[in-house]
Amino acid sequence: MRDVKKGALSFVILMGIVSLFSDATYEGARSITGPFLEGLGASALVVGTVAGFGEFAGYSLRLIFGYVADKTRKYWTLAIVGYCVNLLSIPALSLVNQWGMASSLVIAERLGKAIRTPSRDAMLSYASCEVSRGLTFGLHEALDQIGAVAGPLLVTWILAKGGNYNSSFGFLIIPAMIALAVLFIARLIYPNPQHFEMSLAPELKSKGLPRAYKLYLIATAMVAMGYVDFPLIAYHIEHTSMVKPTWIPILYAIAMGVDAVAALIFGRWFDKGGLKVLFLAIAVSAFFPIFAFFGSFHLVILSMILWGIGMGVQESIMKATIANMVSSERRATAYGIFNTAFGICWFLGSALMGFLYEISIQALVAFSLLTQISALFVLWVIRKSTVFPSLST
Repeated sequence: MRDVKKGALSFVILMGIVSLFSDATYEGARSITGPFLEGLGASALVVGTVAGFGEFAGYSLRLIFGYVADKTRKYWTLAIVGYCVNLLSIPALSLVNQWGMASSLVIAERLGKAIRTPSRDAMLSYASCEVSRGLTFGLHEALDQIGAVAGPLLVTWILAKGGNYNSSFGFLIIPAMIALAVLFIARLIYPNPQHFEMSLAPELKSKGLPRAYKLYLIATAMVAMGYVDFPLIAYHIEHTSMVKPTWIPILYAIAMGVDAVAALIFGRWFDKGGLKVLFLAIAVSAFFPIFAFFGSFHLVILSMILWGIGMGVQESIMKATIANMVSSERRATAYGIFNTAFGICWFLGSALMGFLYEISIQALVAFSLLTQISALFVLWVIRKSTVFPSLST
């Protein structure tokens, strides 16, 4: 059993390294995609549409590919295909000089992420049965965020050394190839990650998705709907001249650093406290809009800490919770539905809060806070579920 646990942990670390270099690749690219498209002659409307459609497709199609993964059991096939499309679209941008082709590659990168994410999350959930749910997804998110910070910094360094956008995209083939190499190593060593989950609790065996999962989906959709995205916070900070523009990426870096640490800490707490840890994390992070939109400079820093906690929780124990709720044969589908609902609600909420910002900042903050707090009431409804007995203790 110790060898199985050690193998599961090694698998989690390998997939975390894949995510680290993957994030370095596409987050580095996303940091310059807007000005790159503009330089090719794309209008602001085109840039916004491409980015918005890419994100929408990247989330909505996860529903389909999660279902396909569970039906075919081809988790590795979908993961590898998805990672290849996701990562190789980036260096390909270095070869184009028309915004139409560049836009297609930007959307293809998001499509690749849609293909591979449900299968990857399902495989991690199988390993988490041995390692522990919270630690698995917390560790994975921490490594993921290291890459998310390193990628834009790498691109900044390339540009500072005299490179241009095309050469930056070309240079990103290095982390992309490292990610794919580690992915193939993981596939070679662990061809059947589902074998880590040797047994299932009887109550999880079901032909459909359990009621607790459906209620949980509503709660997480509420969190997504009310979570103010960083670009809107950054817009407010610059619009009000609260700090110098050079501070904005620093604030984002602070949030990303907190994200990584929070994922690990709350992941470990989740393993001991169950759903009540998620309840607490949402309750704490929900108040970040007050400090972001009404606070002084120091309170804005506090808001970034709370915002980072919320982001870390969303990518770690929110996913770990699903592994406790849904049986293995339906888990990729469950992750696909979760990611699709979360992404759509995030998009709709972001658009609505952007509209509210033009009318009343107070209304925006009230909507954000009340929507996230409402999610806590839905979580409370499932507090006595046998899957999460610790919430009622």
